[in-house]
Amino acid sequence: MDTTHLDPAAALSTDSVAQTREATRDFLKALSPAADTDVADSVVLVVSELAANALRHGGGTYALRLTAHPTTIEVAVEDPSCQHPHIRTPDLHHGAGGFGWHMVNDLAHHVVVTPTPQGGKTFRALLPR
Repeated sequence: MDTTHLDPAAALSTDSVAQTREATRDFLKALSPAADTDVADSVVLVVSELAANALRHGGGTYALRLTAHPTTIEVAVEDPSCQHPHIRTPDLHHGAGGFGWHMVNDLAHHVVVTPTPQGGKTFRALLPR
């Protein structure tokens, strides 16, 4: 199987994580064979978390690229901020978050954050297919 990509322009968003989740689900359904429900749910969770964090902490815009490899799904989210994520203790009482980066690292086989030439960063996560 060749790799399959989501058209990055179709997933560029400045304000809608919901649209990004929908584009991700469409991408996963279009694969041959389509991703099973558990895989799709995990990929959508990772995309949702990375996109929401890019909006909240990364400058308000992001670009998503999804690539299907024979045994993995690659999620790449680029944002214009140079600040890297950090592990926080989850806030169980005041709703201040701290769960997302743990979740991304738990669901993915491999996660890496790399700087972009423009001064931002790209999150790449590989999830089992």
